[in-house]
Amino acid sequence: MMKLAMAQMRMGVSVPENLQKSLRFMEQAKASGADLIFFPEVQLSPFFPQYEKRDASMWLTERVGPEIRAFQAACRRQGICSSPNVYLLQNGKRYDASLMIDPRGEILGISQMVHIAQAKYFYEQDYYAPSESGFRVYDTSFGKIGIVICFDRHLPDGIRSCAKQGAELVIIPTANIMSEPMELFEWEIRVQAFQNTVFVAMCNRVGQEGALTFAGQSLLAGPNGELLYQAGAEEQLILVDVPLESAAAARTARPWLSL
Repeated sequence: MMKLAMAQMRMGVSVPENLQKSLRFMEQAKASGADLIFFPEVQLSPFFPQYEKRDASMWLTERVGPEIRAFQAACRRQGICSSPNVYLLQNGKRYDASLMIDPRGEILGISQMVHIAQAKYFYEQDYYAPSESGFRVYDTSFGKIGIVICFDRHLPDGIRSCAKQGAELVIIPTANIMSEPMELFEWEIRVQAFQNTVFVAMCNRVGQEGALTFAGQSLLAGPNGELLYQAGAEEQLILVDVPLESAAAARTARPWLSL
């Protein structure tokens, strides 16, 4: 049994303040016995992709930058695994990226968004390059964890690819807004969890930013399609127990991934 923490956060315009809030959530998660904490999409900045073709360079961070080093130090100090999502400059390209950092502070790897949206309030192709490495799964001391970033969950290859690589849990940092069909998004996650016999957790932003109101409603679905937890719209640290062994039991009972 692992304990998962989701930091359903409200972001401001200050990178240092967003970082300090993230680190405080990490402290709370560790004090509550969490094994892994993850966060919403682009957690250190306002949601700049709601605007077309603006200069977003002030929100960039680098793999060796001070923000990432702060997350590494916090993981090492607290003995917790974390997956921050940031606007990452890597090899001259800009990505919507999630890191997986282990309790020693080591970066196990970096997942970048694969499918980049371009729609009203989500002008993401103006800011992000698509991943060149695809969907990744990380071996941790408590299980195999896959990462699928926001828009990638809408397409069938993301969660399926992670499940085929042996993921028992897929985490999704996201930025869902109130005007989107949140009930449909819940079913989207539940159906994919069922189809792929995997736990799926989605962590969302909250609060008003420009024209957008972020919906919260972070959730956890189980490998039989059950809704195990769903949050409200307020900022909060969510703690849920995840019996990862149930994913293997579901795959034995319903071996669809082997077909």
